[in-house]
Amino acid sequence: MRHFVGKGRRAHFSRGLGSVIAVYLLLGFSFFGFCDDLPMLSVPLGFGISGFDLRRNWVSQNGLFAFGFFEGCLRDPDYDDGLVVGIRYNLGTKEANVPVWTVGGGVRVSVNSTFGLSADGRLVLCENPSSLIVWSSNTSNLGVQKASLLDNGNLVLFGVEDEILWQSFDSPTSTLLPGQSFRFPQSLRAPSTKSISSYYNFVIHCSGELALVWESNVTYWRSHWSSTANIKEARFDSTGVLGLFDGTNRSVWSVSSKDSEDPSIVVRHLRIDPDGNLRIYSWDSVLLLWKIGWQAVENQCNVFGSCGLYSLCGFNSTGPVCSCLYEESLSHWTSPLRMDAGVSGCKKLVDLANCKMRTGMMVLKHSVLYGLYPPHDVDIMLNEEDCRQYCLNETSCIAVTSKNDGSGLCTIKRTSFISGYGNPAVPAISFLKVCLVPQAVSAQKTNPHTLSSRRLIVHASSSDFVRALALIGLTTAMGCLVVQMSVFWIIYQGRKTRVRRRIPFEKYDQMNRDYSALIQLNFEEIKQLTTNFTSQLGPSIFKSILPNKTPIIAKVLNNVAVSEKDFRVAVSIFGGTHHRNLVALKGFCYDQKHKILLFEYISAGSLDKWLFSEEHTRKHEEEFWQQRLNIALGVARALAYLHSECQNCVPHGNLKLENVMLNEMLVPKVMDFGLNNLISREATTSSESASDRDIYKFGEMLIQIVTCKKDTTDMKHHLVEDIREQKLESQEQERVVKIALWCMQNQPFLRPSIGEIVKVLEGTLPVDNPPSNFAFGVDNQIDGEDQKEIEVDFGVGS
Repeated sequence: MRHFVGKGRRAHFSRGLGSVIAVYLLLGFSFFGFCDDLPMLSVPLGFGISGFDLRRNWVSQNGLFAFGFFEGCLRDPDYDDGLVVGIRYNLGTKEANVPVWTVGGGVRVSVNSTFGLSADGRLVLCENPSSLIVWSSNTSNLGVQKASLLDNGNLVLFGVEDEILWQSFDSPTSTLLPGQSFRFPQSLRAPSTKSISSYYNFVIHCSGELALVWESNVTYWRSHWSSTANIKEARFDSTGVLGLFDGTNRSVWSVSSKDSEDPSIVVRHLRIDPDGNLRIYSWDSVLLLWKIGWQAVENQCNVFGSCGLYSLCGFNSTGPVCSCLYEESLSHWTSPLRMDAGVSGCKKLVDLANCKMRTGMMVLKHSVLYGLYPPHDVDIMLNEEDCRQYCLNETSCIAVTSKNDGSGLCTIKRTSFISGYGNPAVPAISFLKVCLVPQAVSAQKTNPHTLSSRRLIVHASSSDFVRALALIGLTTAMGCLVVQMSVFWIIYQGRKTRVRRRIPFEKYDQMNRDYSALIQLNFEEIKQLTTNFTSQLGPSIFKSILPNKTPIIAKVLNNVAVSEKDFRVAVSIFGGTHHRNLVALKGFCYDQKHKILLFEYISAGSLDKWLFSEEHTRKHEEEFWQQRLNIALGVARALAYLHSECQNCVPHGNLKLENVMLNEMLVPKVMDFGLNNLISREATTSSESASDRDIYKFGEMLIQIVTCKKDTTDMKHHLVEDIREQKLESQEQERVVKIALWCMQNQPFLRPSIGEIVKVLEGTLPVDNPPSNFAFGVDNQIDGEDQKEIEVDFGVGS
């Protein structure tokens, strides 16, 4: 899909090296030994590198680019944020060697990780020792023969005749290199200095317009072109020019670096930075540093949310700086503009509902305020004084901005997640609602839990008779146990031998643990593995153990009428999903009477059994809540993968507590995803999509996780009241309940995306109260009378 500069050449190896490679190919996923920063034209199947040695890099032939592991937090050496894998410059200093492409968009992994070109032709990033596949190029069985890091910084997988089967240029992360094109629906996401995702993106719309956006909600820069031509793509070239081109390869819009005419500049790139700005960089080979030749937003304060929450972006003699909204907070933090925009060191706004006295208005001259989340402010026409009075008297109003440019525009903010900008040239004044008398808020610190060790004292009996009886009983019991174990071992070995004769698992045993090919068995072989379906774990679910000692479960699909072709297509899609929070599919059985799926075995059982178990005590309520929150976050990440990240994305279609399994570390793993949509083929009369339904069902699950109650029919209205009256135990619980209520909106278009849900649960994205006249969806059918009964007003003005 994407153009690239240069042509991969065939690698020339000596006979001795060729024999070594042959050995590595037999191993399937071994490590290819090479010197530090050795230029290599290409690497074969079986090549691999480890995170233990950051000095080892695979370098392009011209020496300009290096591929390997490097530290995830390049701007803050004191912050340990794991490692990332990708391509960076090889210019000598750490500051100069900025990344240009990262695996998985910059996913962080531990030092105990490996990356390599597997025997089946995939680029695979694995976390060890669990061999968890974090990222894969999904290029298995395409005929991949080698990988090459080209001189233009493009990582390419080649086939037998050097045809391109995959290239990093087709999946840009934060940077465009010369010769790289940019087409809809591709996007660049700004890197972050922390493990959370950035809110800033550089996108190309289907119309061909280029834009800088904040979480797809706010556009703060766009390319302006008046042409009606059909835009084909954007391209960045070696002279430092970013342009839009139509179907005839005619340039219809362009911007260029100020040094585009300088022939001494030969290394450039276009990058969206963590502060949300788009810039063209040029390498100064004399001063050995990167220089900015162009940036999209000249005034950094015009980048939406530059300083993060509760902050103002302004200027001093050194450039843009951030300061806090509250006057009493100014001494706590006033610093140069942070590169990890969206995270500030300012205090939260005062909870106006707890003001002991009346509220007043703080005046912020020459400033504009706006709501970060949701980023939807309301404009009305009022003069300055009326604008201030309106907010002062309106309980839902947090702040207002009155324009002094003659327009009479008054912008109202009804969210407490406020940010803004200001300087003497801004023709506006803002008013922030505050308590007239500062509250004395005492933050009572709780002492950490201290564990007192108890001594276990055993009083031994002095009676020899009792000791003798105990010894005799123990010896007898041990003898019986040895006999029983011997009989069991003989039976087990005989059964195992019979199964091995019938089932070709030897290949499965010999492959490494990352081998993902599905095993097809017939019904008789399934009966052998499950011992004729004797160990039942649940309805139509049976436990078994493979000959390689891997425990699995067999799920029998009853009353499923589906063709073999459709069944195999569905199984192929299920087998192609690999995520830490999804139950992995291991094999299948299909005949006219029996359809069975084989999944990995998850030891701790389903979420409903764990959640509603009486074993939980409230002595450690904080620990119990953190476990539930982690489980909810894991399920949300699994849904995010299913909805938008996997190779063939499918909605779950049957999300419930019973379909969430827990391992021994309480890591959630979602199962039964896609079965309703791809196998049952049931007709649906609902107006909402399966993905929208997933969001609704996940909201119900969150309520169950918060309340530890299966029936949430009556709980929703109580939780709404708890939010209004602030009765929830913690801010975390309040955040989870709020996003759950958003998920359960009766109008699907009002529900958040699964990506937003993940960020809210992570705590990286704030969530506001649901809107006024909030109605819970009930199977998407709510008549007028029922709706009146469940409407709840959060006090938001009309």
